Amino acid sequence: MTARPVVLETIADVRTAIAAQRAAGRSIALTPTLGALHDGHLAHVARAAELADVRVVSIFVNPTQFGQGEDLEKYPRDLDADLDLLGSHDVAYVFAPSVTEMYPSGPTATVVTAGRIGTLYEGAARPGHFDGVLTVVAKLLDIVTPDIVTFGQKDAQQLFLVRRMIDDLNIPVRVEIIDTVRESDGLALSSRNRYLDAKERRAARTLSIALEAAASSADRGLDATLAAAQAAFMGEPLVKLDYFKVVQPKTFIPVDDDYRGKAIAIVAATLGGTRLIDNEQLYLN
Repeated sequence: MTARPVVLETIADVRTAIAAQRAAGRSIALTPTLGALHDGHLAHVARAAELADVRVVSIFVNPTQFGQGEDLEKYPRDLDADLDLLGSHDVAYVFAPSVTEMYPSGPTATVVTAGRIGTLYEGAARPGHFDGVLTVVAKLLDIVTPDIVTFGQKDAQQLFLVRRMIDDLNIPVRVEIIDTVRESDGLALSSRNRYLDAKERRAARTLSIALEAAASSADRGLDATLAAAQAAFMGEPLVKLDYFKVVQPKTFIPVDDDYRGKAIAIVAATLGGTRLIDNEQLYLN
């Protein structure tokens, strides 16, 4: 039977373990997660194994990135299953702190702010979300001091903001981007997919269908791209579209009508009480 990772519950224990690995000349990769791990997360740990000697997976449902009325309390948690899964992939350490370990005096007075982009798209629907994300990521990077940190392309806005924070604050870590892992029908893997009932699960495929339609129409310009996506949503009443935008990769600002070049289509929609996001890279002509 494969051994589970060593579980580290305190910041002091993480720093002691990392210091020992550094003293032995080993490189470190960190994969930050909220737990409820799936094959998308395993793509991170597999890639991290190719890039570093020692892998650390953090499992922490960070309360400061959840707003009032969101699913903090019901967010799926199964540390035992996560540890078994990571053990089968030879992950060395899991950092699984309590909320009081990370925030001993409550939410920190010092916060990393996401700026204007953090108020758009997901930030508009979830005020303060990205400030919470960036603050906890900054804390994790300071605690673990990895050489490499993995983030997924699926959370495109989060990825943009994290990379900008790392550049702005001169944090000495390399960001390794992991491609979105999908179900066989195209739905992006997400821990929240388990909230969907059978009808919602079938309807959720609409997000990736719309993205595929948009990418296929991108050679005819922005209007055609948006129209193709909108048509996909019109036929599925269970999907309540929040936004479908096409943004510039370097700024994450919506493209102009005459924009030509690389872009990212981003989408968010709600099915029942479950919010899903996805994105696709495309090229506008």
